[in-house]
Amino acid sequence: QLSCLLKMVTLHGIPKDLDSYPKELLLFLSPSDYAATGSCSQFFTNVGEANVDFLPREAPQRQQLLLEALSCLKIPGPEIKAGSAGVLGWLLCELPAEYIRGSGGTWLQGLSRCASLLPEQEEAIRDVLSSGNTTFGPPAAWSAFTLSQLSRLIPVLDHSILQQIPK
Repeated sequence: QLSCLLKMVTLHGIPKDLDSYPKELLLFLSPSDYAATGSCSQFFTNVGEANVDFLPREAPQRQQLLLEALSCLKIPGPEIKAGSAGVLGWLLCELPAEYIRGSGGTWLQGLSRCASLLPEQEEAIRDVLSSGNTTFGPPAAWSAFTLSQLSRLIPVLDHSILQQIPK
């Protein structure tokens, strides 16, 4: 239905008021299509707020959107600053494990919104949290408040991390 709606909306070119349409339409556009109505950064902010459930995890569009977002935001390597992570929104869930490790946990809470994570992403999250080099500190210093902040990532934690958390 969204693909059909997009065809109707863009029949005579990209409308100037594209931001007034559902953000999910943008999942089927490229940033170059959006260029007439806004910046690529704004495009990916809107894409990051869209309901990703319209694209299955295996959909090639998801990977293509991620590659275009990394290019737009000029992210050459696996280190993503918090500001760029905020623009990516749900696209954080598509990042490979080396990006999770390379960013040192600056946007772990963004990953907590992911509906599912790949095993290598979960391993990277455990590595980052085990290192203690995050805003949360080492697991031995975590409190109930820390656990509430990490609540959606708790299923990713393994026994070696859990046994370090104070009772």
